Amino acid sequence: MSRAAPRAVHFVMPGAVADPAAPSGGNVYDRRICRDLPGTGWRVEEHTVAGDWPRPGPAARAELSRVLTGTADGAVVLLDGLVAAALPHLVVPQAQRLRPAVLVHLPLGDETGLDPGLAAELQALEGRTLRSVRAVVATSAWAAGRLVELHGLVPDRVHVAAPGADIAPPASPGGDGSRLLCVASVTPRKGQLRLVEALAQIRDLPWSLDCVGPLDRDPDYTGRLRELIGRTGVGDRVRLLGPRTGAGLDAGYAAADALVLASYAETYGMAVTEALARGIPVLATAVGGVPEAVGQAPGGRTPGLLIDPDDPGALTAALRRWLGDPGTRRRLTAAAHERRTALAGWENTTRNLAGALDQLRHEPRRAA
Repeated sequence: MSRAAPRAVHFVMPGAVADPAAPSGGNVYDRRICRDLPGTGWRVEEHTVAGDWPRPGPAARAELSRVLTGTADGAVVLLDGLVAAALPHLVVPQAQRLRPAVLVHLPLGDETGLDPGLAAELQALEGRTLRSVRAVVATSAWAAGRLVELHGLVPDRVHVAAPGADIAPPASPGGDGSRLLCVASVTPRKGQLRLVEALAQIRDLPWSLDCVGPLDRDPDYTGRLRELIGRTGVGDRVRLLGPRTGAGLDAGYAAADALVLASYAETYGMAVTEALARGIPVLATAVGGVPEAVGQAPGGRTPGLLIDPDDPGALTAALRRWLGDPGTRRRLTAAAHERRTALAGWENTTRNLAGALDQLRHEPRRAA
């Protein structure tokens, strides 16, 4: 008796996914899916397309078009939203003959710092693309609801495959909670400017901040951050370390007392669960899917402080509470250790994504 052919999905991703030295939540997610999805019975055909996404040049657009037109009729295709969502003129014509799904890490118009006109344009383009495909995969329940509301999508066609977490050895608290870590690209959306501004107001307390993440995504913003650090006199406390991966990133987490994330927008926040997987409490703005990522310990306690993003003083107050109240630190650290053992793993992510692809695979072909 012959064995059934494995199910195949063509996964179209940004070129940076192929570079392990290019850390971002989206890249880590995509690489993990490529590695783990075969365990669910799906063979992954990887297609990485280099370009300045989501607004690529002619060569990148031509390469994406070549990948799509060269894929066999009826094939299941998973498109990273950064590559595909702003190019409906390439995706929509292929949506009839293929079985496409789009994986959305962040709605394009939600990126912080965009010109309002450009944000509206990207949102409109994304809506045309997502409404044309058979399935959309979001990385949190919050993001799924956001996409349904934003683009008028059919809820049954929007699936959730939240990032998983790998349980790691617990970090070693320093006692005074002063070792703060921020893991995020230095960009307006991640809010390092307001984080440093908040910390500069509590120089009477002991603290240090290590910022881990690429410094070249927005050079103007990075320059403003360096200027602020110098002007507020905290240069001896704040280190901009650039990207870290592997053992270097593990060492950063191992030395941290708390993760701080001052983002203006997040669909999930993978750094949150990376910290909790080590029993590290989280101080984060309650935006998007961050509360979902923080979650609760089995006993119902929140393993961190969720901060009102619209209250200018809330971040400073939360940092002062963390640094100045040993009882708060003990409670949050205990809750983080409880949450650590209850986190969902990446097998849950791939199982949910495989379910969405299975549903897509069994849909009848659309009429041309």
